[in-house]
Amino acid sequence: MSLRLLLTASALTASALGCTGSAAAVAEPCAPAPMGQAPPLKPTTASTLEQAFACILTKYAGGPTLNHQVLLSAAFAGFTQELQRRGKDQPDATMPALTGDRTRDLTAFSTVYQRIMDKLPTDPELRQTVAGATMQAMVAVLHDNHAAWIREAPGPPPEKMKVKPGQIIEYGTGIAGYSPAEDDPAGRPPLFITMVRSGSPAARLGLRPGDVIRTVNGAPALVDGRLSRRTVEVLLGDPTTKAPVRLALHRPATNRDWKVTIKPTTYRGSPLGFSQRLKGDIAYVKLAGFLPGGEKKVFADIAKMGKVRGLILDLRGNGGGFPGTANKLVSAFAHGKIIGYLCDAKGACEPKRTDDAVPLLNLPLVVLTDRGCASACDAFSAAVKDLGLGKLVGARTAGIVSGPAGGFLLNDGSILELPIQYGLGPNKEIINTIGVAPDHFAPLTAEDLSRGHDPGLTKAREIIGGI
Repeated sequence: MSLRLLLTASALTASALGCTGSAAAVAEPCAPAPMGQAPPLKPTTASTLEQAFACILTKYAGGPTLNHQVLLSAAFAGFTQELQRRGKDQPDATMPALTGDRTRDLTAFSTVYQRIMDKLPTDPELRQTVAGATMQAMVAVLHDNHAAWIREAPGPPPEKMKVKPGQIIEYGTGIAGYSPAEDDPAGRPPLFITMVRSGSPAARLGLRPGDVIRTVNGAPALVDGRLSRRTVEVLLGDPTTKAPVRLALHRPATNRDWKVTIKPTTYRGSPLGFSQRLKGDIAYVKLAGFLPGGEKKVFADIAKMGKVRGLILDLRGNGGGFPGTANKLVSAFAHGKIIGYLCDAKGACEPKRTDDAVPLLNLPLVVLTDRGCASACDAFSAAVKDLGLGKLVGARTAGIVSGPAGGFLLNDGSILELPIQYGLGPNKEIINTIGVAPDHFAPLTAEDLSRGHDPGLTKAREIIGGI
């Protein structure tokens, strides 16, 4: 789950970079701060790139062992490629010779970069696009699924609506779940809806789980079996443009094909999860994300159900969130255990332990997983499986669990997200990029969802019923 942190900055000297040699242009530091009002966006400049360079080398978990020349060469490649795309390539846009000295190399890079930028037309949009491509390329070379550069203009203020206790005001189309997950390297066609928010524009137009999305705004929904980030943004609804979303759909249960235009809007949404007592005295809890304090609601909902035989925790589509919430949920099933490790670039690891102040539920547990179960959800699933706390049913988790990310404010108002430690499972196994395999495979298909079948839930009820 992407959580934008709003941060403040302080001063950074060349020595903080671990640099020696001649002085470089000094970049202000990036420092974490509490969430709050987003600062106004400013142009991304050479000093912003210098600051990001410093952040990566000093804050990123892999920074101490990272070759800084890789960052600069990737950034320069992104820079020149964008110049070419815009028809603005320059004869002297040549990567300067690098010496191995961080300060001198950064100075040389910035000098050439600024000289070329000064030759571009005084078009703010063009210059920002070129600078953004340079920054994105520098971050992308880390090949880290929890590293990102986020530059977002604030959306329009939400419409004034009367809100009842427990209600959530949301903006978008209401398409809240889909398969395959975003940029899933193991994804396969077709793209189909797995969750529609009640009361949303999509729900009002009759869209439902299992509906196959064939095209988005006239373009194929998937390219080489993968769902791009840009397509996801369109499907969710862009709050800055409020642009309508045109979909071509197919419903397997009825073989219906139709087209629809969804106008994103503000609506009264439903919570990120719900609970119910299933036949056979089984507690069922659906969690689409680990929100702060979310474990308290889970425990309270189970308590309201009275005596139950077991718990089915549905984490399909759970994009993660706050690790503390996931840790407390794990702790309701075991005490005195190591539930994972956080490690630095040199391999020094510190254990994450259960919170033994959390009361034990003493219930058999089945966890439903899929390729949308990412980040803290990956880590939770690994703890359940490694420690034998329950059974996993569904599909392999996403494996998007590099490590807990910190947000750092750059001087243009953008956010640089970087993992500050690497995560490992309870057995010190690597989960990142691999995911956690279920004990029982029961993946959802568009056909199943469209016809109201859920093989994962059926298997989970069978497991608890047999205990």
